[in-house]
Parts: sequence; C-alpha cells; structure tokens
Amino acid sequence: MESPGWQIDIDRTTPVEWLQMLDLFNDANIYQTWSYGQLSWGRENLSHVVLKRDGEVLGIAQLRIVRPTSLKFGMAYLRWGPLCERRGRPLDPEVVQGMARALQEEYVIKRRLFLRIIPNSFAGSSRAATMQSAFSAFDPEPLTHENAYRTFVLDLAPSLEELRKRFDPKWRNKLSGAERNHLRITAGNGLEEYETFCRIYRNMRDRKAFETTVDVEEFRRIQQDLAENHRMRILICEDKGIAVAGLVVSAMGDSAIYLLGATSDEGLHSKGAYLLQWTALQGLKENGIRWYDLGGIDPEGNPGVYAFKKGMSGSDVFQMNPLVASNSSVSSAMAKAGMAMQRAIRGSSGAAQLARTLKQLATKN
Repeated sequence: MESPGWQIDIDRTTPVEWLQMLDLFNDANIYQTWSYGQLSWGRENLSHVVLKRDGEVLGIAQLRIVRPTSLKFGMAYLRWGPLCERRGRPLDPEVVQGMARALQEEYVIKRRLFLRIIPNSFAGSSRAATMQSAFSAFDPEPLTHENAYRTFVLDLAPSLEELRKRFDPKWRNKLSGAERNHLRITAGNGLEEYETFCRIYRNMRDRKAFETTVDVEEFRRIQQDLAENHRMRILICEDKGIAVAGLVVSAMGDSAIYLLGATSDEGLHSKGAYLLQWTALQGLKENGIRWYDLGGIDPEGNPGVYAFKKGMSGSDVFQMNPLVASNSSVSSAMAKAGMAMQRAIRGSSGAAQLARTLKQLATKN
C-alpha cells in the first residue's frame, strides 16, 4: 500500500475469522459469507482479501476464482463487495481506494486474471460515487438486460405508521383484507421452516411451469451451514392450519434482501403475500435494519411481481455497472466469451458451468 500502516492479507483467514469480520460491516451480505461461497462455488475456488490499517480490519472481500486449465489465465469474480463500511462509521473513501488497489494488484497484475466486480451500490447514490472514484482504473461494463440488477429499495427509517401510509392504496387495501382473513404468520430459521417453504415453492412451480436459475436446494445447504446470526429468516403464512405462502429474507449489516417467495394454490385468494411482507418489514425494522431490497424486478418479463413490489412504494433503483479490469488479453477474451456463452444457456448458471465453458474455449485455442 502507498501509505504507512496499511496491510493486505491474501488467503490467510479462516472461516471463523471471516465470520467475525463480517459482523464488523454495515454492507455485509449473504453473498459475502463463507457458507454461500463454498456451497455455490466450491471452497477450493474461493479467495479472501483483508485490508488492515494499524492492525484494524477496514475492508474485506470474498472472490470466486475460475481457472479452466493450469495455465495462468482465468477470471476472478467479486459479488456484492468489497465490504468497506464499518458499523457506526461513514464510508471512508481512502479505505475503498485501498481495496481497489489491493484487488487490482493481486488478481489483475499478479495473477493475470480478468477481474469482474459487482459492487453492493446503487447508481446515483453517494456510495456509488465513492466506488466509481476509487475504481477509476476499472472499466464500467455496459448494462444489458442480462447483467442489470433493478430493484425496489425501502428506507425503513420512518415509523411503521408512515411506512404503511406510503403503500399504494390498492396494496394497502389488500393488506387490510389479509389481516381480516385470520391468517397466522410463523417465523424461524430452521430446516423445518425451510422445508415448509420448499413445499409451497414446488407447488407454485408446478402451477406456473416457469423456468428459473434459483436452486432452492442449494439455499437449503447454505442455510444449514450459515452461522446462527447469519441465517435467512423464513416466514410462513397459514390459512386454517395449512401453509399457503412463504418468503425467505436475508438480513445482515444494515440491509436486508428478499430472496425467495412462494404462494400455493390454496393461498392465491388469501392475500397472504401482503401480510408476509408487512410482517417481515416490521421484524426488520425492530431489529435495526435500515434498508430493505425487494429482490429484483423485471417489468416486462414478470409484470405481476413487478406490480406487487411496486405497491410497497420503494425507490426504483439500478445496481451500479459491474466493473472489469484485465492485463491479460487471453484472460479477457476467454472470460468475456465464457460469460456470453453462459448467458445463452438458460438454467445452467454457476461456477461449474462457467469453468466448463472456459475450459472448452481454452482447448480450441
């Protein structure tokens, strides 16, 4: 690092140490947990960066490494990081700049990988401006339908009364209707609650027959491996003793994200989804969560879900452009071709598929 007192640790941390460090950051999220990394990408494909100043941890990042062969080319992928905002402190631009330099030096210069970063920042925010400035040596990847993350984000700072007033009138009326239906909401973070959710989810998939890259079984394994305080929260709505709707939300740092939702055949008319979201929102606020990300929207591809989420009157935002950097023309070409092929293959996403794609390309060159 350029300034005295700075220290970079690469791949020296343990899972227990990583767990403890995650709790230091406001911008912590499930995608940066060791459990998510090793179960989605494979432990052998993970790399961890820790930035310290005078011995104090100020920034961390978990990356996936994809190398199709033993040759020195491939891709490093950082999802929803780096984490740089310590609890109780404003985001420090110097820390973000330090992480940007460390990531570039280790993965772009030393390992000669194509580095792709999806920052946990929304376009137009002061946080995004800080990220863009710190990562000015990186190129912003043009936003497309495939790589753009658009969502609604609710600010939970106002009172519950004010939050409810902000709902669209039709949404609020349906919530009132659900409250009159004598529905019962249960919540937990155990495998029993998750299995109940999965039954509802499978029922919904059978009914709608939609294609998805969401793997509820993978999330089950992640849930089982996560530390107790990082586990996803599962809410189940029961109508006359029958589970008819459910949702799964992850809350870490000062933010939460709505990951999964499902409604069974029996729950279509109960309006349980409205009561579930209102109950989840209340719980998040009570536990000090400031921001609630409703988990992505696609107005054209999924207008029904878009309309439902829009009714909660959150801010319509885009995640800032992915950032890329590479000093290797081979890594750059292979990674870009691999990602293009992966996007073309619906239902086969993930580290294993990307690695196979890159390996196939490598053998042709």
